[in-house]
Amino acid sequence: MAKISAAEVGKLRKTTGAGMMDCKKALVEAEGDFDQAIEILRKKGQKVAAKRADRDSSEGVVVANINEGNTRGILLSLNCETDFVAKNDTYVELANKIAAVAHNCNSKEEVLASKFDDSMTVEEKLIEQTGVIGEKIEIGGFEAFEAPFVGGYVHGNKIGALTGLSTSSDHAAEVAKSVSMQVASMGATTLSYKDFDAEYVQAETASRIAAIEKDNIERGRLGKNLLNIPLFISRSQLTDEALATAKATYEAELKAEGKPEAIWDRIIPGKLERFVADNTSLDKEQALLDQDFIMDDKQTVAKFVESKGADVVGFKRVSIA
Repeated sequence: MAKISAAEVGKLRKTTGAGMMDCKKALVEAEGDFDQAIEILRKKGQKVAAKRADRDSSEGVVVANINEGNTRGILLSLNCETDFVAKNDTYVELANKIAAVAHNCNSKEEVLASKFDDSMTVEEKLIEQTGVIGEKIEIGGFEAFEAPFVGGYVHGNKIGALTGLSTSSDHAAEVAKSVSMQVASMGATTLSYKDFDAEYVQAETASRIAAIEKDNIERGRLGKNLLNIPLFISRSQLTDEALATAKATYEAELKAEGKPEAIWDRIIPGKLERFVADNTSLDKEQALLDQDFIMDDKQTVAKFVESKGADVVGFKRVSIA
């Protein structure tokens, strides 16, 4: 039997991240052949990965990697089975190393096929580490994004976002980070209400109205105040005709209340503003620029970005499910 030194065990441990005893056993089995020992540990990882393939990998970490010129960024989640593993510094370091390798990739498949180091691909590294850690490890989400300026934000290693701006400027980093925080927190699905498909808006309107009407039946039975049933749910539905009709309705109400016509111009704008707010719930939930800004809910994200002389061209988001 080959004599295995502590230095050899330490070198294999540093290379693979495996435990001291696993490294020693692999070196003994390989009769001191370093490369063969790595292969033995890799095969152990394959066996563990096969056994745990059906396991739920709902924990993990999200990391971001943005190039020096701030023109390209990637997000990825490295998923595992338990929060205990996800919180390990070595695991977070592994995720960041993979993100650095993946900075020019455009898909999860490209990431897996990329060289992690001279001896293995990212996919092979994940298999190896599955054997080391004893849990299913996989890349869960991956997004790549390019723009004249790209900035990002990762919250608690669980949610990450990238924001692209049309130009770089003195405020670009601040704007991109702030908007990325918005994306991470509020989970927008599109940039503007203008991006919504008309059929989707129509179907969503009918669904939401039906849900409120059903809820109101129960509220009425319990003697509770009924919820307002909106006419619309998106600014895309608020045509000039719809706004003119709303304005005429408010004028009629003010006239019936005996309010002097001379003060209507001071009252109606506020009522129309409330009308728009009450009838754009879809925009507030899903359209980034139309959402209330989390750092100042008196303005929308669009108003904040405009105040900084910037223009958002897109965004990406990855989270641990």
